Order: sequence, then structure tokens, then C-alpha cells
Amino acid sequence: MEKDFDIEEEDYVEEKRHPIRKFFFSIILIATLIIIYSRYLGTSGLFVKEYHIKSNNITDTYNGLKIAHFSDFHYGRTMYLDELKNLVKDINKTKPDIIVFTGDFIDKDTKINDTQMASIIEELKKLNSTYGNYYISGNHDNKFDKYISMMDSSNFINLNNNYDVIYNTNNETILISGLSTKADTNYLEDVFKDKFYNYKINIMHYPDDIEKIERYNYDLVLAGHSHNGQVRIPFYGAVVLPKHAKNYYKPYYKVNNTNFYISSGIGVSDYNFRLFNRPSYNLYRLTNK
Repeated sequence: MEKDFDIEEEDYVEEKRHPIRKFFFSIILIATLIIIYSRYLGTSGLFVKEYHIKSNNITDTYNGLKIAHFSDFHYGRTMYLDELKNLVKDINKTKPDIIVFTGDFIDKDTKINDTQMASIIEELKKLNSTYGNYYISGNHDNKFDKYISMMDSSNFINLNNNYDVIYNTNNETILISGLSTKADTNYLEDVFKDKFYNYKINIMHYPDDIEKIERYNYDLVLAGHSHNGQVRIPFYGAVVLPKHAKNYYKPYYKVNNTNFYISSGIGVSDYNFRLFNRPSYNLYRLTNK
């Protein structure tokens, strides 16, 4: 009788262990599926996020102006020439009036040879806009000594601590300025001194740098770098945020009178995963109605 009791006790212990094993197996399976998804599906495809921006500062001539904004391509990690070709085709379909790139085209861990650079330039030159294509440098680009020449050769205008003014036939103006990762706002004193612009835009890489230009009362500011949190968890948000994107990292903020948008980016940085945050670029439609 004692032996039978021992067998029953062993069966009871085994039954208790069985659901625990099931639980841990389920956790491991779910974690594995999330990793596979975030590595392969989460980093693929391309979405456009469209925003309608209404402003009384947009004149009738500029009403309906479209700005395509892409950022953080990180060439060489999960994005390569084929993805760039798809991006160029997709942006051109929107028929933008202005195209801006807000930094980190080449990933810091990527080595680019002359043949690859020539192919990149060839594709970027196909981007068409009415008024111009503009760029600034990201922190990864700073590690690639040919980045500036690559972008200049691609018919993009360098706005690293620089600016341009767009005029139409009615002499109505759009200011578009930029900040590098080593932001120097001193030049803006001359840009704004005794001058009027109908609409004011600034592009930059680091979102937190908006605090350096708040006093200039821009209508629209565009940034990158944060990826809006490359890995996100529902109801929690970004898991990890990079330096210079601690205060501002979400897709949109209203800062005083400024509409501030941050791109979620296209590529990946540091780790090759995206979760609940697929690759995308932004399209803004500016209207006065």
C-alpha cells in the first residue's frame, strides 16, 4: 500500500509540473516569434504617413504645397539599393513640391565603396520636386567623410547651419533653414533680422534641438533620429531612446505655435529590429483652408 501511495504522489507532482512547462514553453515561443517578426517583417515594407497642416501663413499661391520628408535610411544595415529605389519611386508618385532628408543616410558601421556611392547618387538624383531637395547631416553621417559630397552630387542643397529662401512669382517667400548635429544658431540672427517670410520651416536631425530655436517661432519643424522609438510596446511606447531625443521623440508635438514632426525613419540603428514601428516617410500637405 505504501508503494501505491508513492506512485500516486509522483503522478500528482508530474501533473503540477506539466502546466508550468507549458507556460515557459509558451513564453519562449512567443518571444521567438516576436524576435523573428521584428527582425524580418518589422524592418520591411514602406509606409507613407500623411499629415494635413492648416496655416493662415500659407498664401493662396502655396495652398496645397506638399513636402516629402524621409530620414534615417541607415544604408547597409537592413536597407540597401533596392529599398532606396522603391523609396525614390514612392516619393516621386506623391509629386512633392519640396523634399527634405533629416540625416543618417549611411549607417556608422557601413563601408561604402565608389561603385556603391555612384549607385546611391544615381538613385537620389531621380527624386523630383518643384522647389528643391534639401538635407542635413545625422550623427552617423558624420562618420562617413564622403557624405557631404555624395548628397551635393545628388542635387540636394546642404542646410547644415544654413538656409534657403523659396520665392514664387508673387514674391511670396518660404524660409527653409537647417541645423547640423553641431547646431550653431548664430546665423539665424541675420536670417531673421529685419526680414519677413510668409512661411518658416526648419529641418534638423536631433529632435531635442528644437529648444534652441523656439524663439524664432517657426511654422514647421522637421526632425529624425528618434525613430519614434525603434522598438515600441503598446500602451507603453518607446523602449529605448537615443541621446538627443529624450524630451522629444514622438511623431508630433505642438511647441508654442510650431508644428513639430519627427520621422520614424526607414532603417534601423544599433540593432536590426523594429517592433510596432514599420519603415515610413512623411508627406505633409500645407493648406490655408
